[in-house]
Amino acid sequence: MELTPRTAAPEAGHPAGRRRRSPWAYIALTVVVLGIGVVAYQALSSASLYFYNADEAVAQREQLGDTRFRLQGTVLDDVETTDDGVTFTVRFNDVDVPVAHAGDPPELFEPGIPVVLEGRFAATGAEFESDAILVKHSEEYEADNGGRLTDAEDAESGDRADS
Repeated sequence: MELTPRTAAPEAGHPAGRRRRSPWAYIALTVVVLGIGVVAYQALSSASLYFYNADEAVAQREQLGDTRFRLQGTVLDDVETTDDGVTFTVRFNDVDVPVAHAGDPPELFEPGIPVVLEGRFAATGAEFESDAILVKHSEEYEADNGGRLTDAEDAESGDRADS
């Protein structure tokens, strides 16, 4: 009995042991590699937005030019709604920066809170043009209706207080 493995006969017109790969496989691989490259570039470029306090940004306004960056400051009491969004001023270390924000501000946006804005200085340099507002909030949470828990516990025990 013969136990030696047999090799398949080569296809006509092809050298023995070589398979011909479709050019579509190479094209698909190229598209996938390019797609991964584009996604990686976008992720790295958006993660590298520089962060400046309002006073630092004003001091470096000429160097920043129309470069996109993040600006931090506290919202002053001059918030006005416009057709495109809102205008307001932020302050940090007694330096004010007027802001024109395109779009709706977040729900927690109000005067007196610290914000981080994404955008760039306008071509005239007169104001900061923002397209994203990140609201900074404290980790302290206060219950506006602290009596509700007591009322709920009283209702469960049958000692409900009528108000």
